[in-house]
Amino acid sequence: MSLVRRYFSLILAVLAIASLSDCGSNHVGHVAYVTLAGANQIAGYSVDSSGKLSAITGSPFSGGSSPEGIYIHPSKKYVYVANNSGGDISRFTIDSTSGALTESSSRTTARTSPAALAMDSNGKFLFAANSGSNDISVYSIAPSTGALTPVTGSPFPAGTKPIALTVSSKGFLYVANSNSASISAYSISSSSGQLTELSGSPYPVGTDPYSVASDPGGHFLYVANLASGSISAFSIDSSSGSLTAISSYSAGTNPISVAVDTNGKYVYVANSGSSNVAAFSIDSGTGALTQISGSPFTAGSTPVFAVVDASDKFLYVGDQSSKIYGFSIDSSTGALSGTSGSPNSVSSTPSAMFTMQ
Repeated sequence: MSLVRRYFSLILAVLAIASLSDCGSNHVGHVAYVTLAGANQIAGYSVDSSGKLSAITGSPFSGGSSPEGIYIHPSKKYVYVANNSGGDISRFTIDSTSGALTESSSRTTARTSPAALAMDSNGKFLFAANSGSNDISVYSIAPSTGALTPVTGSPFPAGTKPIALTVSSKGFLYVANSNSASISAYSISSSSGQLTELSGSPYPVGTDPYSVASDPGGHFLYVANLASGSISAFSIDSSSGSLTAISSYSAGTNPISVAVDTNGKYVYVANSGSSNVAAFSIDSGTGALTQISGSPFTAGSTPVFAVVDASDKFLYVGDQSSKIYGFSIDSSTGALSGTSGSPNSVSSTPSAMFTMQ
């Protein structure tokens, strides 16, 4: 297990639900961006109606040092990337026609080893989990330029080695603390972006929580516990954001990434040790999980992330063999089947992925 932990510290997966629907003013179309930490690059793809990925002209694009976490602004004008070794955040503008990326002239300082990014639904604030300094950096986002400015009080303390984070649709921030086996929960000031830790936080989970995702309604939270081989499930109090444990579910060997489809029907878990994806249906009333027929599904060699596409039709899995596998999602059962042209080869092990349409 120690070897697995050391390797994955270099290729931190960002989950969560990495997708956007058509809600902005930039009409670039259906695209995906993938961070390649080993190559200091970001790969860009167009996505066709079958889920096939085709490289955008100019891809891959040069990035910072060990780019890992990635997030697209709701306006679809900007891409933000956390550079783990560089200790900073890159901001790219998206060409509205081609989807090509152009980095701004300066990067924004973070803390030590920023690993993952999240954003509120309005695109006002960006949150960065700094795995080396055990805190969360919060930035306000300038609407006209996308520029980042640290909010008053930033950074805010988290647990030991915060490795992943997500903002629920109700506006609460949840952070997976890998080395303290816990989830830190915060309310977010809608005016200032400042964080206030919730009463009862942090919440205990399994060993080495590595990914966290919420359903689109903000009712449930799911955590992939890398060393425990399990998924911790919680219900979310809609007014306070507090968590109540539902149950723990067996996932596979070394579950490293968890994703929820955009309709809140299914949970997908990438198991790095067993090289597959476990798929579960969600009980809409309780949040309980039931493994679907055919699960787990084979997925490359040592997966590092699983991401549900913005269309809710596809699941993408990046693996250690420097490939990205595409799967079609059966909307009635949640079952997975390979897409046309899959897998796509990339220049180094992919770290994280974000899609929009």
